[in-house]
Order: sequence, then structure tokens, then C-alpha cells
Amino acid sequence: MPAWVWLVAMVFLILCYPLNIWKDAPLFPTPKGILDGIQTFAPLPRGARILDAGCGLGDGLRELHRIFPEARLIGWEWSWALRLLCGIRCPFATVRRADMWSGDWSDFEMVYMFQRPESMERAARKAQAELRPGALLLSLEFQAVGLTPVAVLKNRIDKPVWIYRMTDELSGQRHGAGNSGPCTQETG
Repeated sequence: MPAWVWLVAMVFLILCYPLNIWKDAPLFPTPKGILDGIQTFAPLPRGARILDAGCGLGDGLRELHRIFPEARLIGWEWSWALRLLCGIRCPFATVRRADMWSGDWSDFEMVYMFQRPESMERAARKAQAELRPGALLLSLEFQAVGLTPVAVLKNRIDKPVWIYRMTDELSGQRHGAGNSGPCTQETG
């Protein structure tokens, strides 16, 4: 291939993934049907605010919209190119160019993410610090280090959905509920 092809590919990669987000997950699309049954473990009121932290092209938002059609869906994506494409693919959601690590999660009833295992300890700390009691953190595939899940949904054996509910303990420290261990639901 000519050298300019590699240059174009590199420019496209930098546009989609600015250098400051290379430590986070690359584009991991949420599989269709992976959240089926989630409302059993994570019921939400009509109009609940759900954040897809690092929404990429919007596959997670589309699944969340299918499961929670009356929710107010918000997607944050740092890459301006992916944010633009996600906004086109998900007209039912508010999609913003935002950094999921510096943005405030306190206004959401649920935060959904599909990150890397290395990011999950940081995600757990952020959830503990910012999510209100009763709010949910959903993590596709990777467990949030330091939190105890209230349930683990297994629609695919290789991609569990870890469900955490934030609570306040007497000590004033926040952490996930569920001292008796996770519940698991495996479906088709």
C-alpha cells in the first residue's frame, strides 16, 4: 500500500480516539440483546436519567432505549467523530462530547459502561463518590473492583452484565449493596 494510506488511517484513528483517551476502552459495541431482562434487577421509574459513559457509536444507547423506552438517555463520548455519528444513530438520546471521568454522575439514576478491566477500579471509585443511594452502575463484561454486585445478568456467558446499587452505610462510606453474594440469571 502507498504511504499515504497509512497516513490517512493514522489521522482517522487520532480523530476517533484523541491521545488522551487511549488509556480507556477502544470502540466496544454493546451486543444486541445483552441487556434483556435487566429491568428485573434494575427497575427504573418513568423518565429516569440514564448515562451511557463512553457511548461510542451508540450501541449501548440503542439497547438501553429498547429496554427503557421512557427513560431520558444521555450519552457522553470524548471523541468528537464518534459523538457525531452516535448523535445521528441515536436521535432519541442526548449525546454530548464529554469526558466520563470529569463529568458529574450525581444526576443519574443509572450509569452504563462497557470499558476495560483496568478502568473498572476507577469507575467504582467514581460511582461511590458521585452516585446517590439507590442509583445503579451497570458494567458490561468487567466487574467493578471494590463493589459487590446485587446481580449478574448472563445473556451471554462471555459477557456478563454486573449490576451494582449504591447505598450509604452507617460509616458514611458508599459502596454497593448485596452482602449475600450476587444473583445470577442466565438466559438463552
